[in-house]
Amino acid sequence: MNTAWLAPQWQARTGVRACITTRQMPGVSEPPFEHCNLGSRCGDAPTAVAHNRALLATTLKLPSAPVWLHQVHGTAVHLPDPMNLSGDTEPQADAAVTRLPRVVLAILTADCLPVLFCSRDGSEVAAAHAGWRGLNAGVLEATLAHMQAAPVDVLAWIGPAIGAGSYEVGKDVHDAFVDSDPKTVCAFSPSRPGHWHCDLSAIAHQRLRTAGVASISSANVDTRSDARFYSYRRAALTGRFASLIWRE
Repeated sequence: MNTAWLAPQWQARTGVRACITTRQMPGVSEPPFEHCNLGSRCGDAPTAVAHNRALLATTLKLPSAPVWLHQVHGTAVHLPDPMNLSGDTEPQADAAVTRLPRVVLAILTADCLPVLFCSRDGSEVAAAHAGWRGLNAGVLEATLAHMQAAPVDVLAWIGPAIGAGSYEVGKDVHDAFVDSDPKTVCAFSPSRPGHWHCDLSAIAHQRLRTAGVASISSANVDTRSDARFYSYRRAALTGRFASLIWRE
């Protein structure tokens, strides 16, 4: 049984491929980034990241180099240009959508939510990075708005992310969600005065359902407690794992 990467358990059509990497994949990063860090902005040696990304493509037999994004906890959505897929630059965005075959979309995380999407007919895929700021600002809704498929015809999968029991937040995060959507209060449970445990996955489920997505699956993996994954809450100086999706 493979333990170096995960595959989403969802009802995607044949031809839609997805994979989530772990620290156990081949890589050359030294501590504290060992081994397969794929993030280029977390302090790891650039040569190690480049080597890991090349190993990733070889190990998974990817059809092309992933479209890496410069993620900024916003809501911008990148639409890959078929005439410019060299990977020399990383567009500033927190989501990507494509109907192009063999174009690999990639999201980097280390506690934030990676959310993968595909249309029921398999003709379209998307990926989004949803930290609390992006989730509250509407990055999932923005991703759906850029898809040609109607939300009712979209499948969503929420990947490994920090679990509610591991994610304690202050009044700023609690109020930001509850003020913008009072229904999210159900995703918070008091931990100590002025602090709450926050269930980001539950908020994502709620946002997706409200947007019209009926088919939602989840990895139910807590990155902070599962050592296979990088976790910023577990160690501030750490790497990033990737959630990838593409059409064959």
